[in-house]
Order: sequence, then C-alpha cells, then structure tokens
Amino acid sequence: MGETFIPLADLRYAAAPLHVPADAAAPTGLIADRLGRPLRDLRISVTDRCNFRCSYCMPKEVFDRHYTFLPQSSLLSFEEITRVARLFVAHGVHKLRLTGGEPLLRKNLEVLIGQLAALRTTDGEPLDLTLTTNGSVLERKAEALKAAGLQRITVSLDALDDATFRRMNDVDFPVADVLRGIDAALAAGLAPLKINMVVKRGTNDHEIVPLSSHVRERYGPSVVLRFIEYMDVGSTNGWRMDEVLPSAEVLQRLRALGPLDAADAAAPGETAERWRWRDGAGEIGLISSVTRAFCSDCNRARLSTEGKLFLCLFASRGHDLRSLLRGGRTDDEIAAAIGHVWRDRDDRYSELRSAQQAPAVSGERRVEMHYIGG
Repeated sequence: MGETFIPLADLRYAAAPLHVPADAAAPTGLIADRLGRPLRDLRISVTDRCNFRCSYCMPKEVFDRHYTFLPQSSLLSFEEITRVARLFVAHGVHKLRLTGGEPLLRKNLEVLIGQLAALRTTDGEPLDLTLTTNGSVLERKAEALKAAGLQRITVSLDALDDATFRRMNDVDFPVADVLRGIDAALAAGLAPLKINMVVKRGTNDHEIVPLSSHVRERYGPSVVLRFIEYMDVGSTNGWRMDEVLPSAEVLQRLRALGPLDAADAAAPGETAERWRWRDGAGEIGLISSVTRAFCSDCNRARLSTEGKLFLCLFASRGHDLRSLLRGGRTDDEIAAAIGHVWRDRDDRYSELRSAQQAPAVSGERRVEMHYIGG
C-alpha cells in the first residue's frame, strides 16, 4: 500500500542523474565539450516502436510479439519535447531531427512539428527541422507534415528490388509503397529529400548500382542518395566486421555509372562525405561510420522517447532529463544541467574502435538504434 511501481521498460537502460549546478550562467548559444565540439544538432526519438523488423536495427527474433515496448505514460509529451528542444536551442542547436523507431507511428505528430517549427535559433532564424522515416505511411502523411512546418525528410530505403527489400524489412512490406511515399514527399515540397541505404555485405550490396541508377534517372538533383556502413549499434543485431562494405568500395562501384567529383561539406560536423555526379544528375553521400570515424567533429546529442539524453550513438548509459522535467525544475535549472553534461562530454567510441581501443562495456548493453534513432 502506497508503493510506487516503475514500469520494467523504464529500466532497460541505465541513466545517470543530471547534476544541476548551483551557480551556472545562462546559455549563450556557444558551448563546447572537452574536445572542443559545439552543440548544434539534437535528434529526438518520438517512439521506440516500428512496423519494420530490419535485421540491423530491430531483428524479429528479439523484437517479437512478446517484447515490451515503453508504456505511453513513460513517453515525453509533445509539450515536454518542445520545452527540452527550446533549451537545447538556447545552447546553440540549429537542427532538430525527429526519429524513432518509426516516428510517423506517433499519433498526432503534426502537432509536435508545429510546436518545434515555431522555435528560433539564438540568431532569430528558423531551425532546420527534419525527420527520418521508413516511408511506409509517408504517402498519406506527406502533405500534413509539410503543412505543419516540417522542412525536409530522409527516407530509409535499403533496396530497390522488391524481394530484397521485403527480406530486409522482414515484414513483407512492398518497396512500391515506399517509392510512392517518396514521390508524395517531393510533391509536397519536402526537399531536398535524402534516401539512406544501409549497406550490408552479402545482403543488399548488389543493390548499390541499381538504386543509384534509379535515383539518378527518376529524381536527379532533387534527391540525395546516401550509403551508410553497417554499424555496430546496440547489442541485438549480430554485427560482424566482415559484413561491413567500406565506403571506398561503394564509391568504386558507383563509378560504373559515371564520373564523380568530391564536394565540400555542407556544414561543420556533417556525417556524410559528399560526391557529385559530373553530368549534373545530383549527388551521393558516403557515411563511413566504421572505416572513417567522424567523432572529432560530432556535434550531436540524442534524446530518447522517454527523456534520456545520450551523448553518443554507441553509448550504454544516458542521463535522466525526464526526472527534471517532471520534478518541478525551472528552465534555467534544466538548461544548466544540459550545459554541465555537454561540457563534460568526451565520447569518441568510433575513433577508439578504429584504433582497437574501444573500452569494454562491463555488464551493460549499448543503446539500440530503434530507441534513439540513427
């Protein structure tokens, strides 16, 4: 009697309490971690659920019908997410990306997009507001997303061949529905649109050239196709180095379609190495998260769907923001806590892994991709 029960799902990842400094200064829009990296990008997971079961993210043998997802009461409300986002913007964040899980499964997401679209940077400019989706329901939601204030969209598409795509999503979902979603997003003005292909050697690497050819011929410069090296995110996907196809080899295969020229990064901390087709058919991106780590200029923080702050995609431990949000803390106190934890950040897992110095995680699982997005 009188006991408080905490849902088991809330305990799946360890979370350190956030320290609130007693004498912290107000945010200035300029903040750096121990390695001199600014805070510019916040990725917000709005749900841990997804309707796909891709083997590299949510393998069906783990995320089956018995798997317990987070209860609705654990999720941050739209008002809580907007409050957190506003405090991150005060520290210098310019870009917000909504992720999942599959973010379009979150009911009334357009309401959240409208709230976030009203925020402004410390310079008074609109934020770069974008979303990553598997495209499964994009066809019917694209216009509403744009009307709510979403600027751009990224669609995950791992194969053009229908049989390969159905095997990879492992729920027998047809590729044609995703392609129609891409067309609808472009028609709604969600551009420039990006397509992300996670390349897994022996699974879908034969789709690199066909998908590239399709994007070049159908969309041209309106769509940027990006290839992502299969990463060791989380602990459930059975990652092996021999299934990683290095970006250098992807680039070699792409040159069968025509010459490519290197392009400058669009912004500091950009994850993709950019290449442009010499014939003007647009560009491609290479995200070499395994073979060419980009930790040195990583300016991204990640907020899980129930309010844990993660400072690295490969983290095993987050920081509990929700307890501050629901514990009566003021905006100034929460902003101070965010500033304190970012200044103390020194994460660089991928660089250490590349140097074979990645620390062992004793008894703790790394956070899963579906929980904080990619």
